[in-house]
Amino acid sequence: MKERVFAANLELPDAGLVKLTWGNVSEINREAGVIVIKPSGVSYSTMKSGDMVVTDLNGETIEAGLKPSSDLATHVALYKAFKEIGSVVHTHSKYAVMWAQAGREIPAYGTTHADTFYGGVPCTRQLTPEEVTSAYELETGKVIVETFKEKAIDPLAVPGVLVYGHGPFTWGQTPQKAVENSIVLDEVAEMASMTEVVNEAVQPIPQYLLDKHFFRKHGSNAYYGQN
Repeated sequence: MKERVFAANLELPDAGLVKLTWGNVSEINREAGVIVIKPSGVSYSTMKSGDMVVTDLNGETIEAGLKPSSDLATHVALYKAFKEIGSVVHTHSKYAVMWAQAGREIPAYGTTHADTFYGGVPCTRQLTPEEVTSAYELETGKVIVETFKEKAIDPLAVPGVLVYGHGPFTWGQTPQKAVENSIVLDEVAEMASMTEVVNEAVQPIPQYLLDKHFFRKHGSNAYYGQN
């Protein structure tokens, strides 16, 4: 797990999603009762696989070593609410952050979006002053879960979210897939931004086209790729 989480974290700067130390990847093993996550504030250029931090399922460290990412409580909240996911990624990637700062959902304007996200990528509400000062990272996780419940969104069908004024979180069944979803999210965020520049009156693609592109890659009738 440490090797996988370390490798996934290194993919973030390589993909242009992270500058300085602005990102983290974690993985959960529910049977073993552990979460592995990037250490807090450690440079990507110097960290090693052995620096990855091991915690229990409540985020309590169970090995001596570096402090875990400050976003750990958000990851834990997502793992508890979304039982099917195996990895969480957080970045401050430029284009996704633009939409988060604007407080806007990213609409499904095209098939590139629909290949990964079955509908718009939601943006949470703004956290309250009390939520920020009491348990900021935990409340961040809670507001993500709240958003998916209120909008009746399947987290496996839309494996990402924007936290208002903050940035994106994505997830997947593996660290590799969760990172891939972060890459796609920032790409479609950039595409959506420029689409609105080209056509201010643009509308999301029709449901039948969204269905076609999402379900040819996902679900029991998927046929994209090799067997």
